[in-house]
Amino acid sequence: MVWDWNIIRKIIEILWLIDILLAGWTVFRSHRDIASTWAWLLVLIGIPYIGFLIYLFLGRQISHDDIFAIQNEQKKIQDQYLTKQQEMLKQYDMLPEKEKSERARMLTTLNLNTDSAFITFDNNVKIFIDGTKLFKDIIAKINNAKESINVEFYTFYSDDLGNHVLKALEDAARRGVKVRVIYDASGSLGTKPSYFDNLRKLGGEVQTFISTSSKYWFRTPRLNYHLHRKLVIIDHKIGYIGGFNIGDQYVDKSKKFGHWRDTHLQVVGQAAIMMEIRFAMDWNTSCRKSRLPKYNLKNLDKLKLKRPTSEDQVAMQIVASGPDSQNFAIRRGYEGIIAGARKYVYIQSPYLIPEPSILEALIVSAKSSVDVRIMIPCMADHPFVYRATEYYAKYLTANGIKVYKYNNGFIHAKTMVSGSNICSVGSANQDYRSYMLNFEVNSFNYSPKLAEKLKKIFEDDLEQSTLLTNEYFDEQSHWRKFKQYFSRLLSPIL
Repeated sequence: MVWDWNIIRKIIEILWLIDILLAGWTVFRSHRDIASTWAWLLVLIGIPYIGFLIYLFLGRQISHDDIFAIQNEQKKIQDQYLTKQQEMLKQYDMLPEKEKSERARMLTTLNLNTDSAFITFDNNVKIFIDGTKLFKDIIAKINNAKESINVEFYTFYSDDLGNHVLKALEDAARRGVKVRVIYDASGSLGTKPSYFDNLRKLGGEVQTFISTSSKYWFRTPRLNYHLHRKLVIIDHKIGYIGGFNIGDQYVDKSKKFGHWRDTHLQVVGQAAIMMEIRFAMDWNTSCRKSRLPKYNLKNLDKLKLKRPTSEDQVAMQIVASGPDSQNFAIRRGYEGIIAGARKYVYIQSPYLIPEPSILEALIVSAKSSVDVRIMIPCMADHPFVYRATEYYAKYLTANGIKVYKYNNGFIHAKTMVSGSNICSVGSANQDYRSYMLNFEVNSFNYSPKLAEKLKKIFEDDLEQSTLLTNEYFDEQSHWRKFKQYFSRLLSPIL
């Protein structure tokens, strides 16, 4: 057989046609939004066959079996507390008018309806923006634990900080404290299961999250559907929630990032129990693959509604979202805060790739004379993500929103504060991944004093930030602008 150009061209055309057909079948059989569908078609058709390798690790959705297992396990736990919540609501108004604004009442109702997020009132809250101080406090509380310690992180690195936290957990297990750890295998690259062997020998229990099982790595969407939550719950009454992970870079030991600026809350009160319920759902769901004992909730049956005893106490809802639910609770909570703003909205996020609904809400607020300010990092930890962030920063700047670049290291905080008493702190970024692909958890807080503190922290950060202007973006090179536009095309899958 003579291989002339006509034969080669025919083979290429046939292979290309096969690629297009496979791309259509692969993408359209999945339940995706239109933007994500077109983005994956661009990858699969624009990069023939190699695109399928990219899809293998980035594009596969979590299985329906896993979704059902998650939903089923969560329903068992939610039903257990739903009746209790309803009984409480018969006795108490969720947010008495004398205590909360109408705007806060609407937001709490939204969170209750999207995630069954019950509100607790008797919470004493401390803010941490320095990782060294945060983990010093966490380790101290672990060392004083009497009953239980539950740890849930996207990243648990086997480095110096990881070793310090692990030793504290081992000492606690040695004292007879019940220790449980959930971590994301992909987010903790380099941390081998054997790293926790001694903790297991001492009675502690450790498992990776359901969607990152190391046993079935090839069948698991390794780069999507991460456990991105960051929670610590100690003795059913002390909880930590926010953006920090366990690793040296989070305590300023990274040459690349330098100072790591993040936000975490320590919560003492009944919101810690709601965090523990969230942990229990994730634990029991993951037990399906690890075969570890399920979480016994008998210690959490003492939930009673307590009224605040001082103005310093914070009303709080613990709101979770993930690919197991189509309610998009955290994203809609963000939308509720932005849409309800009357004076200002201050946002901090390392990634700025907002969904159209968030994007439009920000622009509508800004054009309605609301002071909308967003703070992003001055450096990239993911090149494509950062260029997409720059694209949206440029777009928002052109529409009257003040976007700042934080210059004192890397800002990783996920915060939103607005008005006299509304703020949110948690794990969810302003991007598609946090809105739709990751398992996230945020606190939604209703407290004038806490909101004022977070507002002050934002304003202090402004002193180390640069306001981005239309002129700043106009002066960028054509190559940089091209990378921004190209990354924007891929934003639904970043």
